[in-house]
This record gives sequence, structure tokens and C-alpha cells, in this order.
Amino acid sequence: MVAQFIFTMRDLRRFYPPDREVLRGINLSFYPGAKIGVIGANGSGKSSLLRIMAGLDDGFSGEARLTPGFSVGYLSQEPQLDPTKTSWATSPTVSANSEIC
Repeated sequence: MVAQFIFTMRDLRRFYPPDREVLRGINLSFYPGAKIGVIGANGSGKSSLLRIMAGLDDGFSGEARLTPGFSVGYLSQEPQLDPTKTSWATSPTVSANSEIC
């Protein structure tokens, strides 16, 4: 049996007005259980790519499709933290309420 992709991107482009194109012509496909790394310079679109994958950014052109029955989680670079808790006390909450993409 051939494994099917659980997430596919085709010819994806992300543009921030007035003239900042951070993603162009991105084509990606992932099998179930894939582990990925996203490496690039500051401002190169890493966070934009992950936000699109998590369904948090719809300001793109092209295709980004998650196969039904699967989910993508995302932990923001700057998550909203509870100011009444210590970092140690907050850590389990962030882990329990957020999945890492």
C-alpha cells in the first residue's frame, strides 16, 4: 500500500504589502509521521510558512491542503502567557494547549 501525503503545498506565495515577497513557488508534501525543520535567515518567511501550514494565515496564493482526518498544531514564537504564573508553571499549560508544528 502506498502512503499518502497528509499535507501538500503547491506553488505557494506569500506577499506582504507594499513590496515584501517572503515565499514564492513553494512546493512541499509530507508523509504521516514526517519530522521537518525550517531553516532560513530572519525575515525569510519561516514563521509565515508554519502559520500557513497551521491554518492561521490565509493571505497567500497557491494551494496549502491538509488531508481530512489529520491536524496541524502550532506554537507561536511569542505565546500568550499567564502573568500570574512562573515560566515553570506555565510550561505544562503551553505544552497541553499547543502542539508544535
